[in-house]
Amino acid sequence: MKKFSFTDCIEIKELTGKRAEDEARLLELIEEAPADAIYYHTHSYFLRHFYISGPYCNDFANWTAVQVRDKVLGEKLSSITPSPQNGIEDVRNELIEIIDSHLSTLKRVPGVTYGQPFHLMKSRIIEVPTRLSVKSLKEFRDGLAVVDASAIYNHIFEARLRVRRGKSDFAIWIEDVLGMNELADRIERIDAYMYSLEGLRTRILALCDAYL
Repeated sequence: MKKFSFTDCIEIKELTGKRAEDEARLLELIEEAPADAIYYHTHSYFLRHFYISGPYCNDFANWTAVQVRDKVLGEKLSSITPSPQNGIEDVRNELIEIIDSHLSTLKRVPGVTYGQPFHLMKSRIIEVPTRLSVKSLKEFRDGLAVVDASAIYNHIFEARLRVRRGKSDFAIWIEDVLGMNELADRIERIDAYMYSLEGLRTRILALCDAYL
């Protein structure tokens, strides 16, 4: 039986030197930003928030709502949910469309008055192998309970985006190796973007426990 090997990950961050102090400049940054920057401010937002699942689920939404105090735009940008079907450019285009449409209804461009400017960053993800390999659902459950939260990010968010198979590494192994199609399907039906990484751990553990 093929074992499942848990793999952590780390994020290598880099400042681009570009920043925005109002929403018009933010729009320009998004239009010209490298794909790694769009990834950093949307997908890997979850890697930097192990325990928190707030109302603004990407850096663009969080900045406009908290620093610019434009909660209307913040909520609109929070509606963007990256998925295995939507690539980075799809996310970029949706961000541009929302901000452009929002600004077209305003007489004045909202900007930072007392808050902090938006600093555009980019990153890449590096996998870090662990020594934890499992060959049964019980071992998988116990391993999932103790691995670093970055492994959960790597096997769910990164796997779907990187491989574009539409499934997490967890579901693929549970279905293909253990033959537990129903459990794999229930894990896949969890909306990962609605939870923190620790929240995802708790949800998957509960599903495993129900099958053990």
